Amino acid sequence: MFEILPESKGRRIYVKAEGRLTDADYKALVPRLETAIRENGPIRLLVDMVEFEGWSPLAAWDDLLFGLRHWNDFERMALIGDKRWEEAVAKAMDALTKGEVRRFPAAERGTAHAWIEET
Repeated sequence: MFEILPESKGRRIYVKAEGRLTDADYKALVPRLETAIRENGPIRLLVDMVEFEGWSPLAAWDDLLFGLRHWNDFERMALIGDKRWEEAVAKAMDALTKGEVRRFPAAERGTAHAWIEET
């Protein structure tokens, strides 16, 4: 499940990913992200992945397609989590998007928020 967090505003979107993500989760989230992109231009996205457990196969495909369609629409992306594979995901996403992608350990959540907020 994705939860849009209350600090989201304008081009700064804060999301919490929990459990195993499904196609339905992406169908609910993607229109909100696309609206933010359409209204504000490139967005800054923070994804809290601490309670994230992975994707269903179709959800992984949804994630890849969204990223490819919008590779130019991210200014910054912060991934928060402590799993080793998340660092590899951040590096791959950084190579596939025009914006900058960083992974932050959960203990550095405040640093991740500050990085998304800085002007």
